[in-house]
Amino acid sequence: MRLVIVGGSDAGVAAALRARELEAAAAVTLVLADAYPNYSICGLPFYLSREVEDWHRLAHRTAFDGIDLLLNHCAESLDLVGHTIRVRDAGGQLQTLPYDRVLVATGARPALPDIPGMNLDGVFPLHTMDDSFAIDAYLRQAKCRKVTIVGAGYIGLEMADALRIRRLDVTVIGRSASPLPSVDQEFGHEIEKELQRHAVGVLCGAEVTRVGRVEDRLVVTAGDLEDEADMVIAAPGVRPSTELAAASGIRLGVAGAIAVDRSMRTSAPDVFAAGDCVETWHQLLAANVYLPLGTTAHKQGRLAGENMIGGDRLFAGSLGTQVVKVFDVAIARTGLRDDEARQAGFDAVTVESAAWDHKAYYPGARELRTRITGDRQSGRLLGAQI
Repeated sequence: MRLVIVGGSDAGVAAALRARELEAAAAVTLVLADAYPNYSICGLPFYLSREVEDWHRLAHRTAFDGIDLLLNHCAESLDLVGHTIRVRDAGGQLQTLPYDRVLVATGARPALPDIPGMNLDGVFPLHTMDDSFAIDAYLRQAKCRKVTIVGAGYIGLEMADALRIRRLDVTVIGRSASPLPSVDQEFGHEIEKELQRHAVGVLCGAEVTRVGRVEDRLVVTAGDLEDEADMVIAAPGVRPSTELAAASGIRLGVAGAIAVDRSMRTSAPDVFAAGDCVETWHQLLAANVYLPLGTTAHKQGRLAGENMIGGDRLFAGSLGTQVVKVFDVAIARTGLRDDEARQAGFDAVTVESAAWDHKAYYPGARELRTRITGDRQSGRLLGAQI
């Protein structure tokens, strides 16, 4: 059986390894747009902080025995009738790959705002290994002292932490009322205090409208604020990369992500999809959502790899479990927030409690805060934050 997998991050690599694990005779080809198979996007801030000194350590796995790796190859078109996929290498050479089953695991790309100045020298996204190399080189070559981060989600906050470790001045600008909008505002405000405690400037509830340059400085405009910086990092979230699938006529679903069933099959015969490019079944909502998470992508990829060689497993769904550390505070969530539960039609109630993580008399005790959300009518547990 000839399997072609487009995309070499969590979902793609997990699928390739699972297929080979279960069917050693399968001919598996992994097509990557870059030269970094299975590198952790989540680990990029830790490489830039130098907490991870060798970027090679960001690879989850480096052995791909029995898998044909096509590095620096872009998938250009998918022929659903002829069962072929056309790819182009870095030199422009075209190649047509026949397949029996194909997996689209093209991931996501930064949802950069459509505003003036995003293409200026010194403005960078952070989503790939090459992005991290470019940021690191610019920080050193331009002798940057001040960085403005556009976006107050996971990557934006972890980058604020990373850059403060490098002793740079940092400002974070976010659209939501508090940092990390994936948690309740009560916890978001605690994160804001932690950022400020480490001398990070925080501006929430502000929309960046342009990035300009005045002499050798970048100027970020957000409302009435004009924030000067030597570098701007854009971390506004992601959107699914679905051009390959959409161009072939494969159906799209929630948030423009590829529509899949719970076996990770698309609307096209013999075409599977998994990872940050697809919609995800949410266990509590009993509906599809767009939820780009590495852990979810890995699970979907393994399941897709098994089903591509004849399996019939179903994806159990996601609860949206997420964890992040910002300086000395770690925060996690799973399930639904209070507002999400109400929007879904639950009679939501949320309670908060605080306790020491161990006996207060023993050195190092820290307060542990917990928020639990449930349905008042059924008593069903819906979510938790800690």
